[in-house]
Amino acid sequence: MTYDVIIAGAGPTGLMLAGELALGGARVLLLEKLTARSGQSKALNLQPRSAEVLASRGLLDDILAKAPVLLPRGHFAGIPLDYAELDTPYPYQIGIPQARVEERLAAWAVSLGAEIRYGAAVTTFGQDAGGVTVDGERAAFLVGCDGARSAVRKQSGVAFEGRDARVCALVADVTLAGAGPADWELPAPKGDGMLTVLPLGDGVFRMLAAGPVQAAAGRDDPIPDTELADALARDGLRLGEVRWASRFTDTTRQAVHYRSGRVFLAGDAAHIHSPAGGQGLNLGLQDAFNLGWKLAEVIRGEAGDELLDTYHAERHPVAARVLQASRAQGVLFVPDEDVAALRGVFAELVDARALARRVAGLDHGDRVPGLDLSLLHDGRRHVIDGVPIRPDGFRG
Repeated sequence: MTYDVIIAGAGPTGLMLAGELALGGARVLLLEKLTARSGQSKALNLQPRSAEVLASRGLLDDILAKAPVLLPRGHFAGIPLDYAELDTPYPYQIGIPQARVEERLAAWAVSLGAEIRYGAAVTTFGQDAGGVTVDGERAAFLVGCDGARSAVRKQSGVAFEGRDARVCALVADVTLAGAGPADWELPAPKGDGMLTVLPLGDGVFRMLAAGPVQAAAGRDDPIPDTELADALARDGLRLGEVRWASRFTDTTRQAVHYRSGRVFLAGDAAHIHSPAGGQGLNLGLQDAFNLGWKLAEVIRGEAGDELLDTYHAERHPVAARVLQASRAQGVLFVPDEDVAALRGVFAELVDARALARRVAGLDHGDRVPGLDLSLLHDGRRHVIDGVPIRPDGFRG
């Protein structure tokens, strides 16, 4: 068999998985339909648990060196959440464009021997008792990290349950004709919609806008420059150049099963939701982290097939909670006087520390407080101070 694992999709989830598998000794082929990385960054943040994941593999220092900002807080529908007292060595949110994270993950995966093949979309595959055949290539396993419209998920016949979009908004990277904001601010409803403008450096700003014009648009409708200019004008800003722009929705769906025989789903192929709270990139990285070491152990013959079933058992409930939270935030973001009153009551009554742990990704798994994460750089199990520690830093 030529490969142990074939991965469809070279986004952050696929790249994290490729590196984790290669670190574990697996022969990995990553297939990406794009001819090269686009350089675009839909996501902009890493939550504390993702920082732990990257630190566990010796990747965090390089990521931090490229990050424009560290934020000592997160948010839930724009309600600030203080990260200062969280039980993590990284009590902050890392503000960093997705493309910079992908660049580091790709270099890591390739350095460990993973093969990345661009311009190679997964079109057909079949599995049998001995492995998976993917467009003529043979492997023991296939993992679909190929996004919301995943060909792997569709061909596997796995149901993608949830609901269609109710809200449409836009995201763009632009320059401004004149001064722009100097700091990152949390999103919040403004008037009849929402506008957030964040400095990315080199004169480029990320803007997210929602309002009546965006709500009336379709997901694939073009975005004229005038729409961006009008949205920016709400904060007294003037549009310069548009680098790229896209619409997004709050479509919410989750795969019923993350495993179908020798085929697995991770990242957006397994779950999609609104970007409220900055969860998507983080959820995919953590899927890959959970699945990667388990597949590697099975491939090395150190664990039985039953270990692979724990991927769905552990990650499906985590994503279900994120989807629940993103839907709740969608309601609290509605620009309405009664919803504003609800936001105020919610902010008074909620256990802010518990909510911060949830948004930060620290509310699941039997984590070991104070663990030296450098001990996990090899991606293997360890016994530390008499405690069995999994490669992801959880007890077990």
